[in-house]
Amino acid sequence: MYIGKVIGRVVSTVKDPGLASQRLLIVQPLTPAMQPTGKQIVCTDSIGAGAGELVYWTRGKESSFPFLPVEVPTDTTIVGIIDQLRVAG
Repeated sequence: MYIGKVIGRVVSTVKDPGLASQRLLIVQPLTPAMQPTGKQIVCTDSIGAGAGELVYWTRGKESSFPFLPVEVPTDTTIVGIIDQLRVAG
């Protein structure tokens, strides 16, 4: 799993039928020290995250698991909201 911050959402008038009724959010990946790392990504939202929230997201085949038994064609999915983050050091 990876850490990120929700910075926006995607509005689409036409999308893959497998993504029907799925929310798509824009996430900025972060390091554990809360520094931006890499490019912003689009994630499906399995938990109802909102703008500005810190989240856990996953990639690959596992990103479709929260939607089972429905097969959602996704490569990145938000799977948790971070309430508190403590970094030692």
